[in-house]
Amino acid sequence: MIEVEMTVEEIESEFDDEWVLLTDPETDDGLHVIKGNVVCHSKDRDEVYRYLLATRPVRYAMLFTGEIPDNTAVVL
Repeated sequence: MIEVEMTVEEIESEFDDEWVLLTDPETDDGLHVIKGNVVCHSKDRDEVYRYLLATRPVRYAMLFTGEIPDNTAVVL
């Protein structure tokens, strides 16, 4: 996939309910992602994880642009 630098606002408007992998993320003082290079996105989380494992970027962030269901555990 092609690397495209985008802000979180652009990502959320472009990729609804998708998992998004960013390389070289820029964060604020609270470590919230501000922007990064979108290298992979999909509604299928496993597809994004496979890309992550295949490429093994040094600095990355993973975002989900939808609502996380109440019965879902999130590990940071």
